[in-house]
Amino acid sequence: MSSPAESLRQLAAEGLLRGLRPLDSPTGTQVSREGRTLWNFASNDYLGLAGHPEIKAALIEGVQRFGAGSAASRLVCGTLPPHRLLEEALAEAKQTEAAITFSSGFATALGVIPAVVGKSDFVILDKLSHACLVDAARLSGATLRVFPHNDLGKLERLLISIRAKHSNARILVATESIFSMDGDLCPLREIVELAENYEALLLLDEAHAFGVLGGNGMGLAEQENLQQRVTFQMGTLSKAAGLSGGYLAASRDWIDLLTNRARSFIYSTAPPPALAHAAIASIALIRSDEGKILRKTLQQNIARLSTKLTPIIPKVLGSNEVSLFASTALEQAGFLVPAIRYPTVPRGTARLRISLSAAHSMETIDSLAVSLDKLSD
Repeated sequence: MSSPAESLRQLAAEGLLRGLRPLDSPTGTQVSREGRTLWNFASNDYLGLAGHPEIKAALIEGVQRFGAGSAASRLVCGTLPPHRLLEEALAEAKQTEAAITFSSGFATALGVIPAVVGKSDFVILDKLSHACLVDAARLSGATLRVFPHNDLGKLERLLISIRAKHSNARILVATESIFSMDGDLCPLREIVELAENYEALLLLDEAHAFGVLGGNGMGLAEQENLQQRVTFQMGTLSKAAGLSGGYLAASRDWIDLLTNRARSFIYSTAPPPALAHAAIASIALIRSDEGKILRKTLQQNIARLSTKLTPIIPKVLGSNEVSLFASTALEQAGFLVPAIRYPTVPRGTARLRISLSAAHSMETIDSLAVSLDKLSD
């Protein structure tokens, strides 16, 4: 068994060693790190709400009205009015009967999937699904099957095979709406139809689509008018909503069952009520006319740099060394753009991951484009 020092040396040799590099300023389109001012193209604050005055004011108001912490788990005495109001707001926005909130998106997956499926069941995942979905599927004890990214043919073959051999098994198909490292969309309508045809449940992780897609910013399911046909709409409040926390929207029966079975919900102290209070304000803003304007601005910003429809723009460079060099060169030019490496992405696909925000100016995006062109020269 190798020592921690030996493991660290191996990571360094492979170009995979990571370390924390704190910012010296609040997050925003411009940040300060180690004495340098950088344009921030690394965060998931797609609408610029993390620093929005209304959201900050709601968070402060929440502390003043409800205190700094919940002091207990939700099922003991940690449920305060903002927790219930937030879940009602999410259910209404997602067009479901109910919703349940968690401390993070990761905690949502870890609580939900093992509560829905067990050792006699099956989970089918897109190969590029987020680590939280993979870890939750493994934790559940269900048999895990993986289909190549967005490969509908393979997904159907897996459904046919499993259903033929295990007619009574529960099958859960899980995928993302916007994939976090590639920025592409899943073929949601076709996946919904396959899940319905083979009596499978569907979990859609809208983490990067919440606030970004749909007429009211509620994600790809809303954009495709499929909210009522997706069993579980999962998401996070830590990206476009500008805060933190996770949620799952579903039928009342499923939410009541998760309240009794989701271990990351039952055995965690409830998130601060002030955070829930601020999240209610954030959801209202996302669904408002101002939210629509922010989404339109975001799409205009995306169009200056890409033909994609999402704010995640990857530049796949291949090797860890080349990606780290490119990220460092951009930082020296005044841009914070992270190098993403294994295990976050498959080996040999290291990349720059550019995240755009409605708060970025057109001039800043154009300047980044110039610097990216210089890298490729």
